[in-house]
Amino acid sequence: MKLKYLKNVATLNLDSDKCTSCGICLDVCPREVLVEKESRVVIQDRDACIECGACALNCPFAAITVRAGVGCASALIKAGLTGGEATCGCGDGGCC
Repeated sequence: MKLKYLKNVATLNLDSDKCTSCGICLDVCPREVLVEKESRVVIQDRDACIECGACALNCPFAAITVRAGVGCASALIKAGLTGGEATCGCGDGGCC
C-alpha cells in the first residue's frame, strides 16, 4: 500500500515541453511519483509526492518545479509538532 498524504495539494509540476525524458527524476524520486510511459516522463501519482524537491533539484532541463517545504510535507510536520490537524492552508491562501 502506498501512503497518501493530503489530496490535491502537492505543488509538483512537470513541463513536458522542457522534459527530454532523461530519467534522472525517476532515479531520485523516493516515492515513484514520476514514471516513464511511451518514452515520456509523466506524473503517475501527484498525491504521493512528499515535496522533497529531489526531482526539481536534479532536473538538468528545469522541467520540474515543486515548492519544497510547503503543502503536504509542511502540513504533516506542523501537525506532528503542534498536535493539530494536518492542513496545507490552501483555503486561506497558504501553500497553493
